[in-house]
Amino acid sequence: MRNQHIGRRTFLRGAGACLALPVLDCMASGKKTTPPPARLGVVYFPFGVSLPLQEDKQDWHWFPKGEGKDFQFNKSLKPLEPHRDHLTVLGGLSHPEAEKIDGHDSADTFLTGWNILTNNLRNVQSMDQVVAEHYAGQTRYDSLIMSTDGGVGEPTRSSTLSFNKHGRPIPAVNQPRRIYERLFGAGDPDTAKNRRRLKSSAHLLDLVLEDANSVRRKLGNHDQQKLDEYMDSVRQVEKHVEQSQAWIDIAKPTLTDEERERLKLDSDHQIPEQYIRTMYELIHLAFQTDSTRVATYQIASMGDATTLGGKFPQLLGFGKHLHGLAHAWNKADGVEPLGKWDRFLATEFSHFLTRMRNTSAAPESSDSLLDYTTFLYGSSNSTTHTNRNYPLVLAGGKKLGFKHGQYLKFTRDTPFSNIFSTQLQQIGLKNTRFGDSTGIVGELI
Repeated sequence: MRNQHIGRRTFLRGAGACLALPVLDCMASGKKTTPPPARLGVVYFPFGVSLPLQEDKQDWHWFPKGEGKDFQFNKSLKPLEPHRDHLTVLGGLSHPEAEKIDGHDSADTFLTGWNILTNNLRNVQSMDQVVAEHYAGQTRYDSLIMSTDGGVGEPTRSSTLSFNKHGRPIPAVNQPRRIYERLFGAGDPDTAKNRRRLKSSAHLLDLVLEDANSVRRKLGNHDQQKLDEYMDSVRQVEKHVEQSQAWIDIAKPTLTDEERERLKLDSDHQIPEQYIRTMYELIHLAFQTDSTRVATYQIASMGDATTLGGKFPQLLGFGKHLHGLAHAWNKADGVEPLGKWDRFLATEFSHFLTRMRNTSAAPESSDSLLDYTTFLYGSSNSTTHTNRNYPLVLAGGKKLGFKHGQYLKFTRDTPFSNIFSTQLQQIGLKNTRFGDSTGIVGELI
């Protein structure tokens, strides 16, 4: 029996009884199973949270009571209680360079840590795109970039969290149906025609890039910089064409009727609960189908009250647009409305974590999709004009080595980028140093 393989469904039979065998070493198939891939997700919301100074309003303080394993959620984060053992609340962190700029200019820096105001509004590569490069070509899309307002916005009022290796913003998508069609739509059935079109596009781009290199040598420094910015957009198109060529013969994943019913693809900013939940659902499905392993979602931008996400609190009955709501963070009549907005966001995030926990990481796996996903949730403000003590939650990744069920408070000596370095290391990147990071956070692993 030592060299024989016994199936795990084998039974002992006798006297009309049937007993299942215990799990034995010889039941192993002998095949080495590859662990599911690691994934990265980021959700950002602007303008900070409720941090009241009044003693009678402390129940609406965003950060928990206590510290370490001995902490209690206040009303703002109470919806996250079911996931306590799968998350860590982080306090005291910030990007040192971002502390030097105005509070409303800090969204652009959330995943970069860069002071764009002293660098001619130029940014650097965001952490999510470092991971996207690590997985480049292994999934249909290197990253899924979403926001409530869509596009790129403008410098200091960005409506995307993601910046490429040249520090230029990558447009975010904000229409659920468009995201769905990109991930699961059938597309053009004429594959041969598409292949010819892509081949022709690639040839034209080769000619454009070759001609641009010739022109560039004749330009002065300033004009070279302007040309480089333009050609960077052309190279993004080239990358998209190459990726489309590689995946043209591979069918997109299909969804069950139940999964499709959960999606409200025609939802928009007029129905905040439905819209945000659908965006989270699209992230969940993108990870579940391995369509991408990197996703970012910005809920509202640092723009004024005209932005789509900025109107969410009004539509939810809180009375003010998001900017005005956040400005009342310490007013007697403003603490509770802002705290309820915080709780609304935490409720939707909690719902998403439940979906991730209830989804297997792989067929016949007892591990969840959340176990292989490291997810960062938070803001670059504590209060509306303060770029310190970011409200942050790190969730998931137990099978990546993360330890949770704690509230960690950090001193000013620890830059926020140390969290990024820790995530990069646990995902499996060789070079984990990011920006101004000074190391990894040992308490998390």
